[in-house]
Amino acid sequence: MDTSIILAMTLAALVGVALGLLGGGGSILTFPIFSLVLGIGTRETIVSSLFVVAITSAVSAAFRVRRREVRWKVAGVFAATGLIGGIGGGMVGQLLPETVLTVLFAAIMIVTAIAMMRPRRERAARPPTRPVVRGIRTTATGLGVGVLTGALGAGGGFLIVPALTFLGQPIAAAVGTSLLVVAVNSSAGFLTQITTVAIHWPIVLTFTALAVAGSFIGLALSHRLPAAGIRTGFGVLVLAVGLTMLATLIIQTLSA
Repeated sequence: MDTSIILAMTLAALVGVALGLLGGGGSILTFPIFSLVLGIGTRETIVSSLFVVAITSAVSAAFRVRRREVRWKVAGVFAATGLIGGIGGGMVGQLLPETVLTVLFAAIMIVTAIAMMRPRRERAARPPTRPVVRGIRTTATGLGVGVLTGALGAGGGFLIVPALTFLGQPIAAAVGTSLLVVAVNSSAGFLTQITTVAIHWPIVLTFTALAVAGSFIGLALSHRLPAAGIRTGFGVLVLAVGLTMLATLIIQTLSA
């Protein structure tokens, strides 16, 4: 078996661990594995990543539901707006050059990584936000995440979890809710773009199975590791991957 395939399948388990543990990060890790390790084109990578993340997130979300770590109302708003945004983003993504998609993906990874690594200060108590304002804020955030999901092949969890914690959700609920929303958003993006590329199903299905297996490890670790350390370590990983993608693109462009 090709060495690159063995490496990719080994890394698949880490993708599952990230999703099960953090409620996000599946796409930002799957994307470079498919594109850099396996050498698959950007558009096929996007669609394949959406499939992997949709299935793995759905499995992890089911376990989080049993733990009562899913906020259904918030998930409903994010899923509905994300579905609309995901379809629109998928159409936009088909119109953009692959180079632009890669740069956007890497840039978002870098910005998110920096935000994740910044120390979080305890917020002073604030008066409750009015329901209308809270609803508008949640709806706008969900729509924006959905657009990015469809256009870039990002499940959105690495954006949803920080967004939900900013909206006042505890980290466990943010992770559980994120997984459910990611499953819906990724499914929408996948179904929108599945007819645009030919997918290597044997590789994708094997990768998905290993990612699901890894998600069980992530779920088991989710209540045993300190959140701050996990967040910082994951931020470093995301930053490294984003910089690697940009560096690879620059080298390829200069070599052409």
